Amino acid sequence: MKNDATTIVLSLVLAAFIGLSMLLAILANHYTNQLPGLTVQAQQAGNSLMRLQSLANDVATFNVTAKNPELTRILQAAQAKPAAAH
Repeated sequence: MKNDATTIVLSLVLAAFIGLSMLLAILANHYTNQLPGLTVQAQQAGNSLMRLQSLANDVATFNVTAKNPELTRILQAAQAKPAAAH
């Protein structure tokens, strides 16, 4: 009987490992399928950030010649806030 109990326990452990392997395979497949979409979103975010930085540089350059006090206040407030890192 000891041999039957050991076989049952080892079979249950093997079944648990097989189930866990299947779950991990499904999750890996799911995340792999999402990767191209996330890459596109990351590229779009990077492009938007570059355009925003370019706009900020253009506004700062314009403010050097125009000397608008309201614009100076806005630029100083924008420079004082660090970018939020997520």
